[in-house]
This record gives sequence, structure tokens and C-alpha cells, in this order.
Amino acid sequence: MNVQQFTVIGAGQMGSGIAQVAAQAGMQVKLHDIEDAMVQKGLKGIEKNLTRQVEKGRMKGEERDGILQRIQGTTQLEEAAAKADIVVEAVVESMAVKTELFRRLDEICPPHTILASNTSSLPITEIAAVTKRPEQVIGMHFMNPVPVMKLVEVIRGLATKDEVYLAVEQLARKMEKTPVEVNDFPGFVSNRVLMPMINEAIYTVYEGVAEPEAVDQVMKLGMNHPMGPLQLADFIGLDTCLYIMETLYEGFGDSKYRPCPLLRKYVKAGWLGKKTGRGFYSYEG
Repeated sequence: MNVQQFTVIGAGQMGSGIAQVAAQAGMQVKLHDIEDAMVQKGLKGIEKNLTRQVEKGRMKGEERDGILQRIQGTTQLEEAAAKADIVVEAVVESMAVKTELFRRLDEICPPHTILASNTSSLPITEIAAVTKRPEQVIGMHFMNPVPVMKLVEVIRGLATKDEVYLAVEQLARKMEKTPVEVNDFPGFVSNRVLMPMINEAIYTVYEGVAEPEAVDQVMKLGMNHPMGPLQLADFIGLDTCLYIMETLYEGFGDSKYRPCPLLRKYVKAGWLGKKTGRGFYSYEG
């Protein structure tokens, strides 16, 4: 499949990152969000990232300008998706929001369009079931920050066709990513392994085993992790961590996925990590 028009729905950190790497790979990109302020913020973020590459000598100014010219922002879903070869959804991690969006995309998009979700934990099969093209629905789970991280988990739904998987695998390589095939289970591989580790790290703080700094130091110095699990949780967002743990707990019904009460407490307090200025660490100022 020759992807010319690449559409991203959701102009947040993940969506704008996906739009950037798609444009860098030479595709025409439409970046959609429901608010123009979010679209403009996403476009400015992309420009800032690319300018940083120019300043470091990794990219020429003309190359940056060419990439930016290939990205068009819009708040109109029909305009964004009506001619898309592939749509990658990167909206809030809510099944209700995603299924409603996929219903609308199914009506708007041409018959050949592949509908992909960047969900980090929700079942692709369930999202696909609300469309009339479940065989063309797939998961493309990028890692944050998208321009830097090489992995894309490619998740087959129950009905996903082999040709669609192969097209998305080829597309990921074109975007200079490494696609890894994963089947449709809660949390896939990345978050099924990562989130229980983060949750267990939170339990060690909750039970008074060690302070957050000590837990992170053990994992960095002892296990050679580039970032400790609690700092990583703050960067991901504690609300996102809680949501994924709840998805795992509900999906498997296994007590080992029970979210730590301290995680719930922090989320209820609005201590969501870096984005709110406070989580397991303070980021104010």
C-alpha cells in the first residue's frame, strides 16, 4: 500500500510526535484536534523539535521547512479524514471516546483507508467491532517521545487482515521505527510488563520499604534502567498509569494487577506527575 495522505487525530504530545515522524518520512500529514488551540500547540511543538535538530546540526533548515510544509492542521474531521490512506488515532485513553471516533471515521474515510489506534492498553478487537471494516482496523502503539523512541507495537485485532498488518509494518519501517507484532490482549506487551513494575514500585513506597528517590536509585544503579520507575510514572502521568492498571485488572481479573491505593490517592489529589507539577517528585519551578 502506497500511503500518501497520513492523518493523525489528536494533537497532543503523542499525536504531534506521530505527525512529525510521518512528515519526516515524506508523507502529507493532516493533524486534527477538536480545538484550534490544541492544533496550534501541536504544530508549534513540532516546529520547536525540528528547530532543535537544526541547531544541533542534525538537519538543514531547508529540510525542516519542507517537513513543516507537509503538515496541515485542522479542526474539521471530514477535512482531515476524507482522503486519508491511513488514520492514526491518538486521543484520550477512553473506550467510549475511541469507539465514537472510529464510528465517525468509518463513515467519512474512503473504503481503502486503514484505521489505526495508538491506544496503550485498550482492545483493538472491541474498537474494530463498531466499524464496518474490522479487517482494516489495527493498533499502532508508538512510544513516548515518538521522534526518539524506535518501537511501534503493531497489534492485530481478531479480524485484522494479513495485508493490513504487512502494510502497517512497512509503514512503520518507512517512519524509521521498528515494528513488533503483538496480539490483542490487555496492555499488549509493553504496558503489561511495565505497569505492574511501576505499580510494585509504588507499593514499596506505600508500605514504607523505601523513599521514592531510593527506589529509583536501586532500579537505575542495580538494573541499569535509564530512569527509575517512579520518575517514569511521573513522566507518563499517574492518571494514565492508574487507567492502564485498571484496564489490566479488569481484563485479566487477576489480583496481581490491582492498582496500589497510594496511586489512587495521588490521582484523586490531582498529583498526576510532571504535567501538574507534582507526583512522586515536585516539578514546580
